[in-house]
Amino acid sequence: MPVNASPFDQVFRESGARIVAALTARYRDLDLAEEAFSEACTRAIEAWPSPSAPSDPAAWLYRVADRHALDLLRQRRVRAQLAPEPPPPTPTIEDALADDANLIPDERLRLIFICCHPAVTPDARAALTLRLVCGLSVPEIARAFLVAETTMAQRLVRAKRKIAEAGVPFQVPGPEAWPERLNSVLSTLEVAYAKAHEDAAGAGPHAGYAAEMLGLTRILAELLPHEPDVIALAALVNFAEARRPARLDAHGAMVPLSEQDPMLWQRLLIEDGERYLARATSLGSQRPRVLQAAIHGAWCARRSLAEPPPWPEVLQLYDALLSVRDDPIVRLNRAVVLAEVAGVATALAEVETLDGAAFAKFPPYHAVRADLLGRNGQKEAACEAYAAALALGLPSAEQLWMEQRLASLGK
Repeated sequence: MPVNASPFDQVFRESGARIVAALTARYRDLDLAEEAFSEACTRAIEAWPSPSAPSDPAAWLYRVADRHALDLLRQRRVRAQLAPEPPPPTPTIEDALADDANLIPDERLRLIFICCHPAVTPDARAALTLRLVCGLSVPEIARAFLVAETTMAQRLVRAKRKIAEAGVPFQVPGPEAWPERLNSVLSTLEVAYAKAHEDAAGAGPHAGYAAEMLGLTRILAELLPHEPDVIALAALVNFAEARRPARLDAHGAMVPLSEQDPMLWQRLLIEDGERYLARATSLGSQRPRVLQAAIHGAWCARRSLAEPPPWPEVLQLYDALLSVRDDPIVRLNRAVVLAEVAGVATALAEVETLDGAAFAKFPPYHAVRADLLGRNGQKEAACEAYAAALALGLPSAEQLWMEQRLASLGK
């Protein structure tokens, strides 16, 4: 569906996850649910004249999608085997979840717990949930997990097949089943928030996840107050969102964290983050998510630009993080800090040991490498790295900042 095809594109995005989940609960077939919803969106574009629309657009989309799903079943000649119940007189998109409304008090969070079913392999749970519940594209998910698009597509197909073969019930699990799903739930929230955070201007299609994930992590922290990973994620999101007012300059370009004016940060969110971090630290100070939150907390302890950036403290935290989670993105982020403590050449040498092919479609890799190359006097290579990042397509603020950096090299 084209991005600007309809004035009700926002309705499609906001209601899509709920409708697909309800259809999946009804027919036990993810592919059927997604295909039926896509057809409903197409028909809505044709049927809804601007500026008028159905009084309940979400219910309209559900009814059309439900009817199309039945048509597809007839065409496949499997309706007798599936034996779906006839549609109710006034169907709603929450039929499948209504009885569980008080168990997990947020709709999208309930859906995330549902989709992170243990029948699906751990490496596919978060990816499937991001696709189904959050609406991220296969390329976006592949980029987040540093895998090839074809690999991610195959992973999603296998996950859907596993759900179908296992007859997985699409219902909210009881609290006793939460621990085995929790890591996948948290990974889903992390990637969804990262998609919003990577757009400093908050103008992209996933910008709404920022405020939503702030709320969801707080809800989860209330539900599971003794889980350090949960509390740490709530701390991290509070710290990151607190810095949002300082992320753009007067021209709309992104402002790097070390150059942001702490006076513009939202102190109430930082105070909430500090409380979450203190609690998480008391529960498990060396857990990866707690250390990640501590890195954000170290930055948010800065009160003004007159105070030096906390490079040494942040480097120590990254070193501790590497000892418990040695992954390439952590090493890339650490290299930014290492350049300020041990020198650009040392940091560049670290970056050059990373797998460039795996990072080929990950803009931050090219940006970090370009900055280090430029500061190391390798202007031609720096320009090539900036060009590689720009070629991937960036949010407006990040693109403007990178173009400024490229221009500063005089090339």
